[in-house]
Amino acid sequence: MRFQVLMFDGVEEQDFVAPVEVLGLAAKLSPGAIAPPVMVSTGSPGVVTCTYRTRVEVPGGWAPESADVLVVPGGGYNLPPSGEPRPGVRKLMRDKEFLGRLARVRVPLVGICTGVMVLAAAGLTRGRTATTHGKAKADLAALGTTVVDARVVDDGDLVTGGGVTSGLDVALWLVERYAGARVALAAEEVMEYERRGTVWHA
Repeated sequence: MRFQVLMFDGVEEQDFVAPVEVLGLAAKLSPGAIAPPVMVSTGSPGVVTCTYRTRVEVPGGWAPESADVLVVPGGGYNLPPSGEPRPGVRKLMRDKEFLGRLARVRVPLVGICTGVMVLAAAGLTRGRTATTHGKAKADLAALGTTVVDARVVDDGDLVTGGGVTSGLDVALWLVERYAGARVALAAEEVMEYERRGTVWHA
């Protein structure tokens, strides 16, 4: 499986680092089953500045045809309002060209934390079951989504996670789903992390 992790200015560090690390580790533990994840930008290659000012070089632009699964992290959704446009998911939610491209994707989609709100803005969660950060759940429901209070929700080709650290649990579930429980357990052992909560299946 080939995973792309979407990167953008204002992305939450933990939201993207968790799947990058877990999936990268799984690629080493399961040669051939999972490929090393690739970070991609919403536009041209370059450097993105994350929520807490970490700067990350992103080697390539988003290419849906080059991935089997697209992971959309969150970031910046719950920042207090200001007079200036802020980076993060709210900027993506206003980008009609980007949302149009996203709506046409035909690969499984994964939303982590408020990255789910970007999927919702593209109409991809309407009539589906999902979760997101606790402070965004009411907004997600208002966009026609059945919101479940679970840490990970698997609705087939749409997998979503709750708050920031749920990216670890989402990524480990993806490893189990695509490479098997043995690989997921091995990854947990290496990371010294035990998954929290139950995966809710639609």
